[in-house]
Amino acid sequence: MKADALVLFGATGDLAKKKLFPALYDLEDLGELDVKIFGVASSKWTQEVFKENVEQAVRARKPEVDEAALGKLLGEMQLIVGDYEDPQTFVALAEAIKDFKLPVIYLAIAPEYFARITEALAMVGITRRARVVVEKPFGRDLESAKALDAELKKLLPEEQIYRIDHYLGKEAVEDLLVFRFANTLFEPVWNRNYVSNIQVTMAENFGIDGRGKFYDGVGATRDVLQNHLLQVLTMLTMEPPIDMGSEAMQNEKIKVLSAIRDINKNDVVRGQFEGYLDEDGVAENSDTETFVAMKLFIDNWRWAGVPIYLRTGKKMPETVLEVIVEFKQPPRALFGAAASNQVRFRLGAKDGVDLSLQAKKPGTKLVTETVDLSVEFVAEFGDRQGPYERLLRASMLGDHFRFTRIDAVLHSWQILEDLLKNPNPVVQYEAGTWGPEAAQALVPGGWAPVGNAADQLKNLQK
Repeated sequence: MKADALVLFGATGDLAKKKLFPALYDLEDLGELDVKIFGVASSKWTQEVFKENVEQAVRARKPEVDEAALGKLLGEMQLIVGDYEDPQTFVALAEAIKDFKLPVIYLAIAPEYFARITEALAMVGITRRARVVVEKPFGRDLESAKALDAELKKLLPEEQIYRIDHYLGKEAVEDLLVFRFANTLFEPVWNRNYVSNIQVTMAENFGIDGRGKFYDGVGATRDVLQNHLLQVLTMLTMEPPIDMGSEAMQNEKIKVLSAIRDINKNDVVRGQFEGYLDEDGVAENSDTETFVAMKLFIDNWRWAGVPIYLRTGKKMPETVLEVIVEFKQPPRALFGAAASNQVRFRLGAKDGVDLSLQAKKPGTKLVTETVDLSVEFVAEFGDRQGPYERLLRASMLGDHFRFTRIDAVLHSWQILEDLLKNPNPVVQYEAGTWGPEAAQALVPGGWAPVGNAADQLKNLQK
């Protein structure tokens, strides 16, 4: 059943401004919104100021707006001003949405408010008929995630909870499933018999952007690796589900997470960019990591013995999200030494797939040269829908496919629990590099080039 109202807690915050309002405009522009939107925030804005801010947020992200669609969106919006600690805020909200049968409550706020606000919603009867969407992080470790889930489950059944990881809304991440399960060309070799290793990189060329106090209590492992990178890994390595329903998908992801071997601390490198301790809000002598790299193994039939490398960091040479699957060499090098075949998934801004193959180099000798077959999805299909547009649509339709089930969340924290409780000390690295030297040494022969470095290497090979 489709929702008929959307309630945004944190309606004057950064997430709403940068992601949610532009996504709502996109849905309106497609004619798919058709709901009343209630913002809830403590900022004492008038309705006019609120709508002006929504309009500015949309125009900043969408320079060529459809004025009719924008006008319709603004006409559907209303701000409810109130403190989250004040019960009257929720009384006012209940009165405002009393005529709506199925509201979606989106908690675009700090996680420490999730349980408190859900309880306040329950006190005025809203949770009996609502879907509740919570942003990441869901807890900060295994214990807190269990505690938060217990608090929410006192008030809501699992089917009414939608846990967002916006990577699950990315078109390019979903394409990992299509690439694997819609192409029989690759499925026979997608296993330990042919794959040498897998490398996943999520790098950002910027720092913490004035969020020192927040980031210092989180770090790269909690902020990115526990959710985004492990989600990408499950999509890349899971078995084919029996169907494309949410439960079947989640069941296969759980099997992968359950099979990840306890991670050896010697296979983990934590880094901190030089100058981090000078950032506002960062504690003196902070040991929070802004970079983490690790090697892990999935101990199941398909992937036994295949090393999988994950890394993420801030103030890297560029912003990039890529997966590289490197294949084993042929049993005999008939044509001399040659680079291994690779599949490179570009999951970021210029999303697409590159296949790295060997071909005969022109001339009289039988020697090979690397050639790349590349597809850029925007060039093939046009603009892709944004993740928040897709996730908002799914929550309003009641589709859990692009959301995370609680057992997957808990398994993800379980995998990293010892590393979070007993972390290796951070190693300083220079901004604009790929992290500490020890991280480079994790991968025999070094990490495969990604982003612009990979493009430059291809040009050199030509």
